[in-house]
Order: sequence, then structure tokens, then C-alpha cells
Amino acid sequence: MTSSRVLHSMSYDEQRIAELLRLLPPAPVGLVRAAQELPAARAAIDEIVARAEADADLRARLVADLERALQAEGYDPAPAVVRALRELLDAQ
Repeated sequence: MTSSRVLHSMSYDEQRIAELLRLLPPAPVGLVRAAQELPAARAAIDEIVARAEADADLRARLVADLERALQAEGYDPAPAVVRALRELLDAQ
């Protein structure tokens, strides 16, 4: 009997959920910006990894000096991209 009361009191309709969401503070600007940039960063990472898998010379340059190799290839060596690429290159 208790569990049905708990479930009933915890169920919200869409209107109530919307009301509760409106009470939340806005997301920090930096977090919003990072979320907006994430798809492009992932696409760049995937492209760089695919190119490194197909080109041993590029892979060697990336492993030797990642930031410089990225700049030479026309990519922005953003810290998050560099960190992700290091992890991927080290794993292979």
C-alpha cells in the first residue's frame, strides 16, 4: 500500500515538469558554449583519427608533436581536442 502512494506522489504531468524546469537557474555560459562546440570538435577528432590511420607519416607527426602537427594540418589545437586525440593515439 505504501509503495503505490509513493509512486502516485512522485508522478508528475508535463505541465508540472515544465514548471519545475523553469525554476532552475540558467546553465552557465561556458557550459552552453562547450555543448555547442562539441559536435564540431568530435567531427574534427574523427577526421584526424581517420587520416592518421590512413597516413603513417601524419600519425608519426601527431605522435611526435601533436599541437604542432595539428596546426600544420590546419586544425585548431584546442585543449579538449588535444586531450581526446592523445587518449585515442595512445590507445592505438
